[in-house]
Amino acid sequence: MERAIALLGFSRIGNKISLRHVGWLIVVLKLFITCYFVYLLVQGFRDNAFSFDINFFWFIVAGFVAQLIDGALGMAYGVSCTSLLLWFGIPARFASAAVHTSEIFTTGISGLSHIRFDNIDKKLFFQIVITGSIGAVLGAYFLSGVFDGNTIKPYISVYLLGLGVYLLFKALKKQLQKDKPIKNASLLAFAGGLLDAIGGGGWGPIVTSNLLSQGKSPRQAIGTVNTAEFFVTYFATSVFIFVLGVQHLDIVLGLIIGGVLAAPIGAYVASRINQRLLLIVVAILVILSSGWGIYQFWFS
Repeated sequence: MERAIALLGFSRIGNKISLRHVGWLIVVLKLFITCYFVYLLVQGFRDNAFSFDINFFWFIVAGFVAQLIDGALGMAYGVSCTSLLLWFGIPARFASAAVHTSEIFTTGISGLSHIRFDNIDKKLFFQIVITGSIGAVLGAYFLSGVFDGNTIKPYISVYLLGLGVYLLFKALKKQLQKDKPIKNASLLAFAGGLLDAIGGGGWGPIVTSNLLSQGKSPRQAIGTVNTAEFFVTYFATSVFIFVLGVQHLDIVLGLIIGGVLAAPIGAYVASRINQRLLLIVVAILVILSSGWGIYQFWFS
């Protein structure tokens, strides 16, 4: 996979593109989707399609908390938000579409914040952003028209549980491994993007956790994965919008409001927190979220 990308010339392109260019591309893509979303909101208000009750407030809170964790730890936004929407009775494909739509706004702010705080490994970014986006597009297509993503979630949860235990063991060792080259980053990103679109979340837990398990600096792993997540989410959402349209605008709006408020805070925390503590928190979060997924599968 790495060699194929090099042959396509993406590595040379990455050498010519600076993180400032990446930031401007995020801004342009966000402006485009913002205009479209504003148009949908105007139509929604005209048709009285919104329900601003107590649930709307809880969607704002959920978006804030989820993005605060995701921005600081590199994971859990999609998992937590999707679980909430499923609990409210939203079908899996529409829950994933709503979460990914809101993530376009939250991950864009988070990515710009990580660029601002210099949390990015540029080489790693270009290794994961292209294949991750391709995997997300395929996953969104499969979920929209082929099968129900809930069937694969238990298997992902078992894998993440084992990975979380390994990370915790590694974090509690006396010395953390020094930052070193990452193996198979592009293939890992493809799997992460595919499973994220299918399961409504998983890009952070799968990609960030594996990068950390290979000895990548927590700060750069989280910042790089969060910034690449904007593009992964953007292209997955484009497929969802094309196939399913935009559903549950009130839920999307609540998640966006909460997530946008929390994104800069999460990026700042990631740039300041102790790396060993950060790795321990990530490991515990992976164990808890994957354990909860297994519990829901066997006892719900």
